[in-house]
Amino acid sequence: MRLSRYFLPILRETPKEAEIVSHRLMLRAGLIRQQSAGIYSWLPLGKRVLDNIGQIVREEQNRSGAIEILMPTIQSADLWRESGRYDDYGKEMLRIEDRHEREMLYGPTNEEMVTEIFRSYVRSYRELPLNLYHIQWKFRDEVRPRFGVMRGREFLMKDAYSFDVDYEGARKAYERMFVAYLRTFDRMGLKAIPMRADSGPIGGDMSHEFIILASTGESEVFCSRKLLDMPIPPADIDFRGDLSPIVDAWTTPYAATDEKHDAAAFNALPEEDRVTARGIEVGHIFYFGTKYSEPMGAKVTGPDGTDRPVHMGSYGVGVSRLLGAVIEASHDEAGIIWPDSVAPFAVGLINLKPGDKATDAAADALYEQLANAGLDVLYDDRDERAGAKFATMDLIGLPWQVIVGPKGVAAGEAEVKRRQSGERQTLPLGAVVKRVTGK
Repeated sequence: MRLSRYFLPILRETPKEAEIVSHRLMLRAGLIRQQSAGIYSWLPLGKRVLDNIGQIVREEQNRSGAIEILMPTIQSADLWRESGRYDDYGKEMLRIEDRHEREMLYGPTNEEMVTEIFRSYVRSYRELPLNLYHIQWKFRDEVRPRFGVMRGREFLMKDAYSFDVDYEGARKAYERMFVAYLRTFDRMGLKAIPMRADSGPIGGDMSHEFIILASTGESEVFCSRKLLDMPIPPADIDFRGDLSPIVDAWTTPYAATDEKHDAAAFNALPEEDRVTARGIEVGHIFYFGTKYSEPMGAKVTGPDGTDRPVHMGSYGVGVSRLLGAVIEASHDEAGIIWPDSVAPFAVGLINLKPGDKATDAAADALYEQLANAGLDVLYDDRDERAGAKFATMDLIGLPWQVIVGPKGVAAGEAEVKRRQSGERQTLPLGAVVKRVTGK
């Protein structure tokens, strides 16, 4: 993509409303545009990152055995009355009426709707286990939206829902999601620590939040230092096998959010093993048994021939929130530093002298070669000062920068910069693609 033809509205000044680094950089780098409190338009660069994050989430959900569906944003209030949550949920739920005066709501979560789908089709334990997920927009009317996409009112979320015949099956489903989440966040360059947490309005008696340690986190968290170096399950993990040893290894060391914090247990740890920090929640998993299936009549016939309510779990990932979390974890004074896996483009190609025949030819040739190698390239072909081009590329944080100028071209060379490390190399033009791709 040529930058001269792209829509990238860079802000030179930091917006006054931006309180934390991720919010400032998302606005300045042209990822989002605030439309009202806690509600944003996703501009082209931000949309590309959002899609990349969503794809990683989708791949790990599919690998774990979950099946993708898509449920609507608007739900009937009747379903929520069946579960008993309509009046209990609070003012965060946006309640509306259609033209026929039917009570509706903009879904903050989907336990009721997915339970209704399940009960309409599944009759026997032989059809279990089942895990259905979707990636959909949600709305919660936060009393004080802040920190950009970290605490917005409208947000993109992956929510999955497991159905099992008994507690033992539900526990295995919980463990599959636990492991899938560890892998998901690791692929984004994030170290997410699972912590015992309160279930809130979702309900249930087993719950973990996945927390990114960051100074701008919304709550205080406590954990054992052992968790900072805990190995991530490999890509070839067998989700059909026994995952309890992995889950036990991650949940045995102390880790809790402030709501579940046990000061006595934490202080019993050796002082050098205690970590107290701020944290950003990026995922939350719950087991809640028959909380929804029982009142809503979601039953299956068991092996003994009797009907029983299914055991359920719910598993959320804040897809749009993850952009903020990644930036909080990976930035410097110049701007964002995207991990390769979620970057909007792999390479920023800078032509230092557009209009110069030799420089244009070399930059155009590299643009074609990089694209043919399967890389997404943002080619800065604008007639702009070199300093402004460098500042733009550092701000938007693409993993690689390839810099082509008249002096380098005359010597048959280009400069390659790795954004994460700041390392610069001058290479022959023919070696650039190999350096960037590693092939």
